[in-house]
Amino acid sequence: MKEKVENLKYEALEKISKSENLKEVNELKITYLGKKGFINDLTAYLKELSNEEKKEFGKVLNGLKTEISEKLDKKIKYYEEKELNEKLNKEQIDITLPGVAIPMGSPNILECIIEEVESVFMSMGYDVVDGPEVEEDKFNFELLNIPKGHPARDAQDTFYLCDEEILLRSQTSPVQARTMLSAGGNIPIRMICPGKTYRRDDDDATHSHQFMQIEGLLVDKNVSLSDLKGTMDIVFKKLFGEDCETRFRPSYYQFTEPSVETDISCFVCKGIGCSLCKNTGWITVSGAGIVHPNVLKNCGYDPSVWTGFAFGFGAERLAMLKYGINDIRTFYNTDLREIRTFDREEKDND
Repeated sequence: MKEKVENLKYEALEKISKSENLKEVNELKITYLGKKGFINDLTAYLKELSNEEKKEFGKVLNGLKTEISEKLDKKIKYYEEKELNEKLNKEQIDITLPGVAIPMGSPNILECIIEEVESVFMSMGYDVVDGPEVEEDKFNFELLNIPKGHPARDAQDTFYLCDEEILLRSQTSPVQARTMLSAGGNIPIRMICPGKTYRRDDDDATHSHQFMQIEGLLVDKNVSLSDLKGTMDIVFKKLFGEDCETRFRPSYYQFTEPSVETDISCFVCKGIGCSLCKNTGWITVSGAGIVHPNVLKNCGYDPSVWTGFAFGFGAERLAMLKYGINDIRTFYNTDLREIRTFDREEKDND
């Protein structure tokens, strides 16, 4: 029996050493260590032996099984590592090849321009204030010197909800009214309120039923139109360059008196005249004025003590001018090609 064990051991180790691949080694493992393998077959002889012989023969079988198992495991590990290395060599990355460009998103154009405007005003001590988009008629019109029946309400083409008391705000001015009321009529205010506004309008290249507005308000004592002019100078120089000039033209708004429109010198033709400025050398960018006494009174401020100025401009309008965008619908598209174009223009402006 010992001779048979030795022959089996010699045969197994010989075949393991001569195996040429992982498949052969796994087959040898089944042949010698499997449930129906040679070593398992030898255990059948144990029942024919005495107790003393069983102990001795069992020890020999365990030693044989351990030795063959170790040799097989070592050989399996060798071939697995060999196959892995061969696979890695075949799949080796050629670092001289150009990388694959992965399309990436970018901050929305409107978000960028709003953050830029916010940064300019915060540097001058203004707060950024938010308010509801579903608004009451009281805040959207009445407190802003536009009572019921006023013809300006027709011009707004407002989206009313349920009844004429609840609506989608047609401007961000209601946030100004809410801010003045919450201030109690006895403290100065410096604030801007960027946000979505809604008006009935045709969706074409320059108009949309939804657009972003940035309005601002300053309330203090002894505020004059020159303070408003100085503020506009700073803002538009920051946005369009130090060469940018501003001018006021008389206008009319229900919530300011006097009212003005703000023009900036054309940054493309430098005032000579081009298609952007319609050969005038100037571009209209904002409506503004001194806060109407009725608005101050409606919102809790004594107009004989307090004065202020208000202004507003469209974020889309500023972005279209700054980045050369001709279609307002570009801001709401998800075409990555347009985003990449914007990225290049942004870098060029930087």
